Amino acid sequence: MEREDWSGGFLVAQEASALVDLLCQQDIGVLDRIFALVEPKTMDQLRLLTNNRDLVSATVDYFKTSEHTICRRFLTIIYQYCENIPFLLEATLVSVAENTIGANFNHTSDNDNSPPSRNVKRPRLDHLKTYTDALKSMILQKHETVTQAVLKDISLDDTWVYLRHRNPLRVKDRTIQLQASLDSHEGEESEHKVSVESLLKTTSRVVVLLGQAGSGKTLLVHCLGRSWAEGSFPSIHLLFLLEFRQLNLISRDLSLKDLLFLFYPACKDDEESEAVFEFILSNPEKVCFIFDGYDEFRAKLTNPRKLESFIDPNKPLRMTDLLSGLCNRKILPDCTVFVTCRPRDVTDMFASPGFITCELQGFDRLGVKKYAEQYFHEKGDEFKKKAVNLLMNSRHLLSMSHVPGLCHICCVCVDHLFSSDGSHADLQLPTSLTQIYMQILLASLKRFNGGGVSGTPLLQRYRTKIVEMSQLALKGLEGSTIVFMDTEVPPELQDFGIKSGILSSVKLTCEDGSSGYGFTFMHLTMLEFLAAIYLMTSQNITESQLKKKLNLKTRWTTKTDPKSVFTDSLHLYVCGLAAEVCTSSLVQLQVAEGATAWVQRRQAVVRNVLLGFAGSTSQTGPKIVELCRCARETQDSKLARAVGSRPQFELRNIRLNAVDMDSLAFVTAAADQNVCLDFGGCSIDLDCLEILPSFKNVDHLIFRSRKYDDRFAEALCGILSKLQALRRLDFISGGLTDVGAAKLARALEDCPHITHLDVSDNSLKDEGIRVIAETLSRLPNICSVLMGKNSISTDGVLTLIERMAACTSIQEVHVEGNKEISLSFSQSSDTMCENTELNNTEETKNVRFKQCNITVSHVASLCNKLKGFSFITLLDLSYNSLGNKGLKKILDLLPKLGTIQEINVSENGVDMDGVVMLASALCNQKNLRRVNASGNDKQKLVLWFDTSRRHSSRQLTPNENGIHVHKQLSLTHCDIQPAYMAKLCKQLVKCENLLEIEFSHLKLSNESIEKLMLILPEMSSLHLLNLSHVDLSTNGALLLVRSLADCQRVTAVELRHKAEAFIKFVPEKAEAAICKLTEYKLSKTNVEKLSRILENCPRLSELVLSHNLLRDEGVKCFVDYLPKLKISSSVSISGNRMTQVGALDLVNSMNTCEKVVAVEVSLGVEDQSLINFVQEHVNGKTLRLRECSFDVIHLKKLVEILNRCPRLLTLELSSFSLQSQGFLLDSLAELSTIHTVKLRNNGLISEQIEYFVKRFSGCHQYRDIRIEEPWLTGNAVISLIAKCLKLQPHIRDIRVNRASLNIITEASSSSSSTSIVDPENVKPALQSISFDGCEIEGQHLTPLTLPIQKCLALQDLKFSQLKVDRKGAEFFSAVIPSLLNLRNLTLDLKAAAEDDVETLAEALPNTPVFESLSLSQLVLSDRGAAILGRALQSVPNLKSFNLSLCSGWTTARGLDLVKGLVQCVSLAEIRLDSLVLDEEGITILVQGFSHLDSLRRLSLNNIRVVTSETFVNGTGILRLLASFKGFRQMEEIELESWRMGDGGTYELVKYIPSWTKLLKLSLSDNCISDQAGEKLLTALSHCRALQKLQLSKNQLGQASAAKLSQVLPLLPQLSELNLSENQFDPQGSKALCEGLISMKALKILHLTSFGSSDLVDVASSLKHCPSIEDVSLSWNDCGDSLASTLAKVLPLCTKLKRLDLEANRITTTGATAIAKCLPSCPSIEVIRLWRNPIVKEDENLKDQRLNFSSV
Repeated sequence: MEREDWSGGFLVAQEASALVDLLCQQDIGVLDRIFALVEPKTMDQLRLLTNNRDLVSATVDYFKTSEHTICRRFLTIIYQYCENIPFLLEATLVSVAENTIGANFNHTSDNDNSPPSRNVKRPRLDHLKTYTDALKSMILQKHETVTQAVLKDISLDDTWVYLRHRNPLRVKDRTIQLQASLDSHEGEESEHKVSVESLLKTTSRVVVLLGQAGSGKTLLVHCLGRSWAEGSFPSIHLLFLLEFRQLNLISRDLSLKDLLFLFYPACKDDEESEAVFEFILSNPEKVCFIFDGYDEFRAKLTNPRKLESFIDPNKPLRMTDLLSGLCNRKILPDCTVFVTCRPRDVTDMFASPGFITCELQGFDRLGVKKYAEQYFHEKGDEFKKKAVNLLMNSRHLLSMSHVPGLCHICCVCVDHLFSSDGSHADLQLPTSLTQIYMQILLASLKRFNGGGVSGTPLLQRYRTKIVEMSQLALKGLEGSTIVFMDTEVPPELQDFGIKSGILSSVKLTCEDGSSGYGFTFMHLTMLEFLAAIYLMTSQNITESQLKKKLNLKTRWTTKTDPKSVFTDSLHLYVCGLAAEVCTSSLVQLQVAEGATAWVQRRQAVVRNVLLGFAGSTSQTGPKIVELCRCARETQDSKLARAVGSRPQFELRNIRLNAVDMDSLAFVTAAADQNVCLDFGGCSIDLDCLEILPSFKNVDHLIFRSRKYDDRFAEALCGILSKLQALRRLDFISGGLTDVGAAKLARALEDCPHITHLDVSDNSLKDEGIRVIAETLSRLPNICSVLMGKNSISTDGVLTLIERMAACTSIQEVHVEGNKEISLSFSQSSDTMCENTELNNTEETKNVRFKQCNITVSHVASLCNKLKGFSFITLLDLSYNSLGNKGLKKILDLLPKLGTIQEINVSENGVDMDGVVMLASALCNQKNLRRVNASGNDKQKLVLWFDTSRRHSSRQLTPNENGIHVHKQLSLTHCDIQPAYMAKLCKQLVKCENLLEIEFSHLKLSNESIEKLMLILPEMSSLHLLNLSHVDLSTNGALLLVRSLADCQRVTAVELRHKAEAFIKFVPEKAEAAICKLTEYKLSKTNVEKLSRILENCPRLSELVLSHNLLRDEGVKCFVDYLPKLKISSSVSISGNRMTQVGALDLVNSMNTCEKVVAVEVSLGVEDQSLINFVQEHVNGKTLRLRECSFDVIHLKKLVEILNRCPRLLTLELSSFSLQSQGFLLDSLAELSTIHTVKLRNNGLISEQIEYFVKRFSGCHQYRDIRIEEPWLTGNAVISLIAKCLKLQPHIRDIRVNRASLNIITEASSSSSSTSIVDPENVKPALQSISFDGCEIEGQHLTPLTLPIQKCLALQDLKFSQLKVDRKGAEFFSAVIPSLLNLRNLTLDLKAAAEDDVETLAEALPNTPVFESLSLSQLVLSDRGAAILGRALQSVPNLKSFNLSLCSGWTTARGLDLVKGLVQCVSLAEIRLDSLVLDEEGITILVQGFSHLDSLRRLSLNNIRVVTSETFVNGTGILRLLASFKGFRQMEEIELESWRMGDGGTYELVKYIPSWTKLLKLSLSDNCISDQAGEKLLTALSHCRALQKLQLSKNQLGQASAAKLSQVLPLLPQLSELNLSENQFDPQGSKALCEGLISMKALKILHLTSFGSSDLVDVASSLKHCPSIEDVSLSWNDCGDSLASTLAKVLPLCTKLKRLDLEANRITTTGATAIAKCLPSCPSIEVIRLWRNPIVKEDENLKDQRLNFSSV
């Protein structure tokens, strides 16, 4: 600024802020000098300000407008007297104050308080300029040194880097230009290209420049330094460029000042250093620090959280603390910091404020070519052309050359190869990075050798030097040393390294300031390569040490990862040296004998380690890439195949270079199988995409990242057509716009094999989506397209549907706002014709437009475009804005459209008037079949159409099966007002088809119900009125019950409060009707009203009034009305909380109502009360009382009622506590009409039972006494029976089953006699006694010995699960001989000793009448077997013999049993399950069977043959089967687990046709093929009496199923069919259905693991099986369609008890459908749903019959 142009006021205004800050720090003396310049009046006002800063600020404002002279004096005082003036402010003031100081202060003041002259400040500025010049000179010298070998100058404004890891832009800042966003450090998380020069245009931030080894980071920072020195960055006054490799040499603590003046020009004196450092501290925003090569730093930066919030720049610190303080703004917060490092080390920077990251890119293809041309420009045009062409045409060399450093190395390699081979013909190029470095090593050796040619190979000639050099390299690698001091390298090795170019000499500055020299390898990669050579050639390195070096490096780094100064390429070079092509080179570096074998072993170790890595399934994407590179280096096809055999390579958030892509291509080509490449967030150079066509087997490509934009898509389009195997392309979550979509669409036209395309989550709009949609019709194999999460308008949606309507293969169009756009296509028409029948219906086509803002104005256009579809399965227009008008317009236009099966218009603002309109359409439009409307929080409205009659104009009529086509109106979750109820019903009366109305999950007022009931009789077509989950009042419910009287078509009224409820109708007058009214609160008045209604219902068969809180009063009222009601079957009033009084009223109904034949009352937890009425087969009356807890008064009343009931035959009392009510037992004994008494769990003791048996049986009539008490087991029950036999000789049968005792007495022949007979003189009448599962042991039987011995009439003796000991054996040996009339003996014994069994065998009866013997689960010794065999020979009249599951004898002794058995020629039944036979045993059995003409039942399950060869070749089986030839009267035959195969089946088939009386056939687990099964079933067509057929665990298929459909109708008595675990397909299941329709007697059907998941037709056919009780459809992978069908069928299966659906795919939806039908299925006891994807906690699945456990 020139002095004459100077304005003091302007300067004060410009620097006001700095002046205020400065003056606030000064003492009062300085301020007083300034205040003296202010006018007194103004000063008086200023002194009123109490705050010092306000006072200073007001004073500075005063001088802004003061006179020029005063303003100059003000600035002069500041310059002269203020301390610590900031440098820039001081530089500004010096020119102002200079003249004043010269004029007014030529002499030093005599005043001692005056400050020294400020002339001393001028030298401070001179010191700074001197230092800056020296600094620039030094930086220029460094630049010259670094760029000596550089081929061309670097232009910083034309060198580009990519910004990454930046904070997202705020919404309001989205339009900020790139440089502005760079300055503010905000922007979308993606990569943006900027020049290197721009990185220092903005100061006061931390910039981290990333780049892989060899990318040129060091060169660039020195070019930045040169550019600064030449004045390119005026905002930066001082720039310090420091190298981390130099910083490694400093071990002591340094301050920032020490650090800077240690490496840069030393100041002349302390005054100069102070001046420079003061400038740095005062102006940090004008200072830049460049730290190059953080990756070469041995330590990690200190975490800034561990540092102080502010660090004193003068404080000595550790180097890591000092550098971290600078990088993280704790030292000089406003300075600029520029750090270079490799990508893996960026996490150490801790992302300080103002932190940005950019990455240096390598060469593109053109850049490689330019560099190569410059490298070879001095070699001559012909040489250059050949060399450049060679480099550019070698895919592997070119892929590595994208890294500038490697590009230089590749050029050196090519130069060496050309120089070595003058002909250039058949030049063998290196195929790996390791081989290139081997050529570089050879080139270096050749350079050292002077270029001469020697007969000795260079590696062998310089073996010693190479070994020493490689040992030094390994030492540096293990010690993290990259700079070696001259003392560490021997002079001879220094000379060799420098002359060969392997080592470079560098100047070093030590921490004491002294200078020296060190040595570095030409590049870190060369150090690692030589270290790898040492590892592979040194005898001192063990295999274990070698393996430790082979670790795959991840490119995902964290702050906790250990620091490494190297490129992590060692493992690659080790792998490369393991290649077979490197064997000879490594052998040359060996001196020991057997070098070749040793080297090959060492190479094998490396390959085996890599094979281990390839077999691991836990490798992440980055490690997979590294493994691919390792495989590429080894050139081993086996390893490459193992690595590339994975189906998908998932690569995430890493940078992929050309070498990576080339390595991936290498391994996938070796695997020779289809592969998916999934690139997520990976940075990929566009040139790398050119490598993709080399992936011959890639069938699926996935690109997911915002980085992938139109430019990327354009580059991708250029190579898509070259990917011949590509079938799926995903370009998702990217930056694709309409421009890129257009290019992509054009490229896809050249990819006819594409089947799947996904461009979701991009920036496409209507035009882009349209272009892609138009292309789809030209892709013959397309199956699915996804375009969701883009921006499509309503017009765009209409355009899309127009394009899709023209595409004949479209199956589904799904558009859901901008969230989802998906298109599905069918296969080509040729393929479809092969798989479908000619008369099949149209292919499924779904069109979904949800949340597309479609209004009434769009309907005409939409329908016009939908005309292109001849058939639509589903049209989903939910969540739009159609309203009533839009819906009406759709209905009006329907006839003009193609056929539509379903229309969903949910959430479209349709109100109740719209529903009335739909009700009218339901009646008038022939094809409209069902309307579902719901007014819940989410409005639902769906229309279904009858597509089967779409071409017919006549009225709907019954179909071929005689079932009328139904129409249904479903209205749920809303409030139907009376007016709308009337409107709806008036419309529905017009319906001429079977009609089903559903009003569920809503609230109906009594007025609405009245409207409904008025019109209900007029609805002649009404089939079902569903009122489930309707909030009805009690009076409303009674109004509905009145329909039984008002409408004679009503066949059932079932109303459950706020649960399932419906009214069923029949076409004509109903013969019988059911009324169920449950879970309401019925008062006495309500009961009376209900009873009067029911009086007018003459057809009532069943009445259920359960859980209505009737209590005693209501029950009494109902019982009084009962004689007036015309009920034919039963009444249930369970769960009504009545007491004993009400129970007695119910019991009394047997007397007051003649029609009552049975009453059942339980007042316990079960709370059940039933009344049954007269039925044809019932002659007497039955009373069952459970848990009634009657007091004495109640018992007397009960006895009184029973005495008045002369026809009472059966009385059952359970849980009655009768211990103190002996008079009741007496009273019961005196009731002569009672034949059967059942006493369960009444706490009876033994004496009471004895007394009751004696009294009750004393009348010499037939009596059936059944007593169940928990103590009736073991010794107690034996003692009781013994006493009863002594007290009552008329006992005929005794059965004990667990804790239940059943005693039957016979009627005496002299029943009219009243004389008393002594029991001792009467012969016992006992004929049968049996014990089953009642914990009896042998020692308990002693009391029974004498009573049983007296029972000479005993014919049947049975003990099951009896634990036999010595006393037990003695019991049988004492009892059996005395039982001369014994016919049947069953002994199922446990833990019997051999001696005891032998005793039993010897005691077996040999009387002529003995005909049945069962000895299952015995362990017989050889002696016992022999005894039993002899015993069998003495009972020739034996007709039944069971020796199943017995063991213990040897095969030889088993022959005795078989010999004895075959002597019993009268046998009609033989059971020998799990019998062990040898060849001789088979022979004897075969011979014996030939004489057993009377055999009817034969069980040989799981027989075992000890001679396996006989069993395997089938001769033993065939001989046994051949012996069946004489069985003409066979009724049951079981041959499970023979595994007889087809040979045995064909043999058996010969005899089956003659077994016309066959009732049961079991051939499970017999390896019967489909063809043999067909023959078997043909033979079974002759067995018309067959009842049970077991064919599970075979190989039956479609042929057998077809035959089964023909045979089943011929077996009318078949009650059990098991076809589990076979191989039936869907066609087989359909064939089975044809047979099931005729199975009226079928009770059990097991189709577990049937072989088909399509069992819907099977489930539907169950309604034709009225006797079905047990069905298993488990383990069939069936879905909700099966559950839905079952929900419709189960109410028709009135006898079904058990349904097994385990291990299917039934979801909560399917289970809910089943649960909803259960109230109509009272017979069902359990439905197993274990192993299905069901949320069992769902509130709809609370029915206890639904079983979700494994048992």
